[in-house]
Amino acid sequence: MLPSNTYTAQNLSYPFLTLRSPYPNPNQVFSSHQTFKSSTRYFGLRPSSLSFSLYKIRFLPTGNFSASATTSVEQLVSDEERDHDLNSSSKSFDFDANFASIDLKHLSAPTLEVKELEELPEQWRRSKLAWLCKELPSQKPGTFVRLLNAQRKWITQEDATYVAVHCMRIRENETGFRVYKWMMQQHWFKFDFALATKLADYMGKERKFSKCREIFDDIINQGRVPSESTFHILVVAYLSAPIQGCLEEACVIYNQMIQLGGYRPRLSLHNSLFRALLSKPGVSAKIYLNQAEFIFHNLETAGLEIQKDIYEGLIWLHSYQDTIDKKRINSLREDMRLAGIEESREVLVSILRICSKDVDVEEAEKAWLKLVQSDGGPLSQAFVYKMEMYSKVGEPMKSLAIFKEMKNSLGAPSVVSYNKIIEVLSKAEEVELTAALMSEFVTSGLKPLSPSFVYVMRMYLNMNLYDKLESAFSLCLEKCRPNRTIYNIYLDSLVKNGNVEKAEQIFGQMVTNGTIGVNGLSCNIILSGYLSCGENLKAEKIYELMCQKKYDVDPPLMEKIDHILSLSKKVAQKPISMKLGQDQREILVGLLLGGLQIESDEERRNHSIRFAFSENLETHIILRRHIHYQFHEWLVAQCDPGDCSEELPYQFFARPHSHFGFYADQFWPRGKPVIPKLIHRWLSPCVLAYWYMYGGCRLSSGDIVLKLKGSTDGAERVIKALKANSLDSKVKRRGRVFWIGFLGSNSMLFWKLVEPYILDELKDLLRPCAQSLGSDNVETDKMEFNSDSASDDSEDENS
Repeated sequence: MLPSNTYTAQNLSYPFLTLRSPYPNPNQVFSSHQTFKSSTRYFGLRPSSLSFSLYKIRFLPTGNFSASATTSVEQLVSDEERDHDLNSSSKSFDFDANFASIDLKHLSAPTLEVKELEELPEQWRRSKLAWLCKELPSQKPGTFVRLLNAQRKWITQEDATYVAVHCMRIRENETGFRVYKWMMQQHWFKFDFALATKLADYMGKERKFSKCREIFDDIINQGRVPSESTFHILVVAYLSAPIQGCLEEACVIYNQMIQLGGYRPRLSLHNSLFRALLSKPGVSAKIYLNQAEFIFHNLETAGLEIQKDIYEGLIWLHSYQDTIDKKRINSLREDMRLAGIEESREVLVSILRICSKDVDVEEAEKAWLKLVQSDGGPLSQAFVYKMEMYSKVGEPMKSLAIFKEMKNSLGAPSVVSYNKIIEVLSKAEEVELTAALMSEFVTSGLKPLSPSFVYVMRMYLNMNLYDKLESAFSLCLEKCRPNRTIYNIYLDSLVKNGNVEKAEQIFGQMVTNGTIGVNGLSCNIILSGYLSCGENLKAEKIYELMCQKKYDVDPPLMEKIDHILSLSKKVAQKPISMKLGQDQREILVGLLLGGLQIESDEERRNHSIRFAFSENLETHIILRRHIHYQFHEWLVAQCDPGDCSEELPYQFFARPHSHFGFYADQFWPRGKPVIPKLIHRWLSPCVLAYWYMYGGCRLSSGDIVLKLKGSTDGAERVIKALKANSLDSKVKRRGRVFWIGFLGSNSMLFWKLVEPYILDELKDLLRPCAQSLGSDNVETDKMEFNSDSASDDSEDENS
């Protein structure tokens, strides 16, 4: 019997079963109970009876995460807590030590039996195999395949297996993998589960998770269940890779290990995955709540030790949810008490966070008292949550007193506390106090200031203090990065104040500045300004822009537009057919060269573009806002974050459409990246600029490199096209990726060509350094651009 407070199959929202589709549907969410029943019924079948080749199975962590529901202050609190709150549980495991601690003798794996060389009866076969074992590890891929193809008249699967195993014995695992892939293409090949398992395990232990996953999928496609060692090693390999998306894949494999393989993971694996979930900031990590609950459930049912960090981390994740499950949190706290675990400062801060959301003053004061009595006293986040709670009960002066208490006890206030108290006082319309604190915040040198400027300017707008709002806007432009929300507030104030002419200028600046852009709110504001002053022609142009971008028009404004269009005998109807503009076409080509992906349906009639950006690249963080605006009309509705451009997702999809067929045929004809034969016609300065912003970087030496995926012939076509435009470049190949480098003076020539199309906020990040001007032949950042040919076949598998 499970304890009453355990999440059982009926009340635990298990990670659900999905089938990989080219077009993920964000609206397709299943109830946890139905999903668990269907998944257990599905996996109740014998593994050999499943047709795995038809589709791939994924178990994804779910959550009721809504990006638009989080505020920038919550994000700042979350970032600060990565250093303070949950310090013990969010730190990463030493994954190298984790691999060393794996005792493969106790993990189920098939035994691989291979004849030794001396056991073979033919002398000539022994000699040839010995020669292959000596020659293959030193060969490049092209020569490697030709060498093996020359042996097809006599080589058998048993011979090739011996070569692969020999390579693994001498730690030439990459060579063993190539032999295995060559074997699969031969007519005599029969799947060898033991060989695949051994090779997958070796690949995983070398951190080559993509090759390990490839063999793992081969095993699945053969209707077999991978061994426990393969599951375990692949999960740890994913966790050890600092690459976006690897954590999600680790969750997929972990869930398959339990639900498909029926294995019971080791305690170290449960803990590793759980703490990896907590390594994200709270606002980002909260989507992993169900996955964390699933791990906790497995620890309980397996009778394994549940450490203090697990309890604390689970409460921490619950505290960030939009809907707080108090019953579950109280159950976890009771479990901690029964286990003799004392509530740490981190747990108490999580309780305060929960109380600030549910406005539970009594429970908050209890947690606060415990924090005051604990070693070290309250953390800075605790003051912030207490301030927020009292602001919700209508006591802003109490929040101000808490802020002053924080200054006295902790010294200089944090950025989060300044933002929170300014938000509280501005909502209470305490103008003088807010202005004084804002001035103090600006002079302190702390950043970011944008959230506080938003609160102050909204207060001035609501109180019709347009002069003060004008001053705040000017100061904001001096002190922090341009922000669409701030521009929209200022635009709204100009329209309400009747200054439509200046509002038109500001709207024009927003349109031309790619890092700011406009959205539906911006267009509705300027549309109302034009309609109020009788500028009907300009109003019609804004309406056409809104139709093109598929922005919704406010109902009162729509009535006026209908009247204006009826006078000119026009019909208020949005265009039915969609068409990519010239700018969109050039941007799309540049992004595709930089690594953008196109996904097609089985009939290749409709195609969707997956816009994916990295959270760790500042260029991507800025570029994604611009791309979202440029392709807004093509995106699925779920991608619209409203006025909060900072809360854009890092991945969004274009609607499946036949209009993308040309780009799918040219760049992704068979589901893999290809460089078109006519690429020389499309390498305009605009294309090169977006290629650089999305798939390029500036090296520490000041030179410029561009990433390119495709064949050697495709890379050579690009290099020739660049040279035809007086852009000399070097190229380095790493695995399936080519890096095209513009060195020394060539980097400046490239920059002069693309600079007009580079976003203003990215120019300082991407402009080549002057120190590279005299270094045309240097080897930069170990890239070793030493040839114009793409002949180097060295691998960089997981980069």
